[in-house]
Amino acid sequence: MLEIFCPITMQQLAMQWKREGKVAVFVPTMGALHKGHIALFKEARQLGDPLVVSIYVNPKQFGPHEDYQVYPRNYEKDKQICIEQGVDVLFAPSNLYHEDHSSWVIEEKISQGRCGKFRPGHFKGVATVLMKLFCLIQPSIAVFGWKDAQQLELVQRMVRDFYLPIKIVGVETVRDENGLAYSSRNTYLSEEQKKIASQLPRILKEAASMPEAEVWARQELEKIPCFKLDYVEKVNGRLCAALWIGNVRLIDNFPCL
Repeated sequence: MLEIFCPITMQQLAMQWKREGKVAVFVPTMGALHKGHIALFKEARQLGDPLVVSIYVNPKQFGPHEDYQVYPRNYEKDKQICIEQGVDVLFAPSNLYHEDHSSWVIEEKISQGRCGKFRPGHFKGVATVLMKLFCLIQPSIAVFGWKDAQQLELVQRMVRDFYLPIKIVGVETVRDENGLAYSSRNTYLSEEQKKIASQLPRILKEAASMPEAEVWARQELEKIPCFKLDYVEKVNGRLCAALWIGNVRLIDNFPCL
């Protein structure tokens, strides 16, 4: 596996792949890799070659009081997972923003509801860093997880609106034995909190088949004292929710039946 830390080196290699007619497949991550990421790698491995994974904790998608400083980071462990999964290139830049950076990608519709309401500026940071990564890696295909449904929808819109020659592939959420969606932030949860948090997917999954899905799910989630609900919304055929358990914010969604 090739490790690349310099953005320009990554771009030069990507341009070489283009000239050779290779179908590069890309999975962007912020590290702290888990079984959900591995599912993305396995899907991506089937779609083309080479497979590029990025690890970059993007400071511009964190709010001023969010968890950027303590976000889990373990590069050596992540690198070993990438080696085991047959990743061809691990792109791990230390910084993707010039000191006087002043250009942004702003999506004005999909980013407005759900998490966009509670995390102002988050999706501006997401869209901007993804545009940078797409320009550097120049993938033919990029693979994302449906756990972050709003992010995936935003990427699909950005690729469409800017005529980017990239196929976006979504992979359904991977869950633990209790149904909780794998997330890097799950490491913040105690074992007891994880058991309580498993009520979120249970309620969403049950509600997703109901005519009044939002109302029923909201009522059930509000009955759990440890939960502080941000939202429950049915958007684009998915029942989506975000809530807090202690100081940890969880998101999840299920397709509506």
